Parts: sequence; structure tokens; C-alpha cells
Amino acid sequence: MAKLNKAYKFRIHPTDEQSLMIHKTFGCVRFVYNKMLAERKETYENLKDDKEALKNAKPPTPAKYKKEYEWLKEVDSLALANAQLNLDKAYKAFFKGNAKFPKFKTKRHKQSYTTNVVNGNIELLDGHIKLPKLKKVKIKQHREIPFMHKIKSCTLSMTASGKYYISILTEYDKKIETKEIKEVVGLDFAMNGLFVDSEGEKANYPKFYRQMLDKLAKEQRKLSRKKKGSSNWNKQRIRVAKIQEKVANQRKNFLHHKSKQLVTYYDAVVIEDLDIKGMSQALKFGKSVADNGWGMFTSFLQYKLKEQGKQLIKIDKWFPSTKTCSNCGSVKEIKLSERTYQCTCGLNLDRDYNSALNIKKEGIRLLASAQ
Repeated sequence: MAKLNKAYKFRIHPTDEQSLMIHKTFGCVRFVYNKMLAERKETYENLKDDKEALKNAKPPTPAKYKKEYEWLKEVDSLALANAQLNLDKAYKAFFKGNAKFPKFKTKRHKQSYTTNVVNGNIELLDGHIKLPKLKKVKIKQHREIPFMHKIKSCTLSMTASGKYYISILTEYDKKIETKEIKEVVGLDFAMNGLFVDSEGEKANYPKFYRQMLDKLAKEQRKLSRKKKGSSNWNKQRIRVAKIQEKVANQRKNFLHHKSKQLVTYYDAVVIEDLDIKGMSQALKFGKSVADNGWGMFTSFLQYKLKEQGKQLIKIDKWFPSTKTCSNCGSVKEIKLSERTYQCTCGLNLDRDYNSALNIKKEGIRLLASAQ
């Protein structure tokens, strides 16, 4: 039996009083996070030359600030404890070389906080969810959470347009039987269409962001002409935020469907381990990446395949999938402007399809060597 996690996201409709408490918690979590970060930053600057002392330095905790700032006691203490855990994760990622030094949070950051289940303090009731400090909050639960799923934590968030959501993280036991790998597909990342697979099929990704670009630009121009902070400015800000949220929701929905489709038909999916952010900056493909969501797509693939006992295989980003002939294996340089791969052996293929075939072959080779 394997322990798996699954999150369920629902819209919530808090009362004015509950909204006030949610906002207060957002603010307190941000305040505590920044306080702890400032202290840890000072410690790092003072002790960075003494690695042993730095390693043994005791990090600050939210409890330290409650004596000085009494109002911190008004909000959910578990939310403050999770702010500390988040900072710890950010620090560990920095010291491992996987991330930059943690940054201070501002009101522009995502407004959210996480609370945990302790002694039945979180419970789904009929059309409501019981939460610490908030009591019963109205929830729009559009699908059931299976009874064998145990609630572990909840993350409350607010979008830029003022909508409230709750993400309920659950844990459940599942017997995962490793599937025999028969059907394998290779995916070549495509900047303007998500991917081309080794069957020659394209994802046919709708360019949600680009489709909305004119409308978004028009609404953003209106926003820029209004006095910042005024009632009309705020109304217009919400209009802009709603367009951006619609694009994000359309993208997420498409990526869920496409990843589910692949997981249904294939036992293993092979992709390249790409640094998409670095690629977009180097090649100046900002809008194309904004309209793509490759990182989200691969994370969806990862957990869906794992749940089915199937595999996601990542090949080295330096593997020359684009330069290699999928027929004879010879390698040659190919310009970004060349959309067809032509080889002296007679191969004449779409470059992305050729890459996908090479990615599939490399994935099969890695699978064979791992056995």
C-alpha cells in the first residue's frame, strides 16, 4: 500500500466577518514570514563565514513575536506555524543550490495561508466547511471527496478579482501495481503548441493568452488612465484580473484533459528535462511560454502516471534530440528556422516529430538499462 496525496479545490463564500478574519490571517502570515526572514537574513550575513555557527543557529519561531505583537494571537496559530515551515523549505532550497535566497512577501504576492487538521478542527459539513477561527464557511463543493481520503490540511487563497478558494489536501492508501510497459510515447516540447508526440500528433494547444491579448491590453489601458486607489480604478483592476484568471483556468483545464488522455493510452511518457524559464529568456519567447504551461503539464503527468503505476521518464536536457536523425542516428547542426529535418540517408521529417521519435528511443533505452 502506498500513501498518496490529492488536492481538491473549491470556491468558498465567506461572510463579511469571515472575510475580515481571512484578510487578517493573510496579513499576519506575511508579517511573521517577513520578520523571521529578516532575522535569518541578519544571522546569515553575520555568520556566513562561520559555517558551523550558521548551521547551529536557532531559527526564530512565530511564538517569539506573539509577546510583542498581541494581535497575532487573534488568528489561526497553525497558519503562522506553516509560514515558518514555508520559510524553512525556501532556506533549504537555497542552501542546496536549487533556488535563490528567499524574498520578502508583499501584498502583491499570492494571498494565501495554510492550516492543518488537529482534533477535528476541520470538517466538511452539508454545504459548509468548518475551519479554525472561521467556524462554518459556505463552500461550493462541485464534486465529492471519496470517504477513504483523509483531510490533512487546507489552503485558503484569494484571487486578484476577490474570489475566495480552498484547496483541501487529502491523504489516502492505494495499492499501486506497477504496470508492464508496453505502450511508450515521446513528447517533444513545442514553444507554440505544447508538444508533438512520437506518433506525429500535435497537442493543438489553443493559445488562450494570445487570444485574450487584445482585450486584455484594452482593459489595461483603461486601468492606466484611472487614478490609482480610486473606486473606478479598483473596479477596472478587477475586470483585468478576471480576464487573466479566465485565461489561467482555460489553460489549466486543457492541460488536465491532455495529460489524462496520455495517461489513459500509454504506460510510459518520455520527456526532456528542460529549463523552460531559462529557454524563454535566452530565446526571447516570453508570450509563447506564458501561453504554454509546460511545467504545470508535466507535474499533472507525473502524479497521474504515478497513481496508475505508470512512469514519467525524463531524459537529459543535453540529449541531442533535435540534431539526431531518427532513422540512421547521425548527428548534424540544425538552425532554429529550419522546420524540416533532412538527412543524407533520405529522411525528410518535421523537426519536432523527428525529435519526439529520438526522445522515445532514448526513453526506451533508459528503461531497458534500468532493468
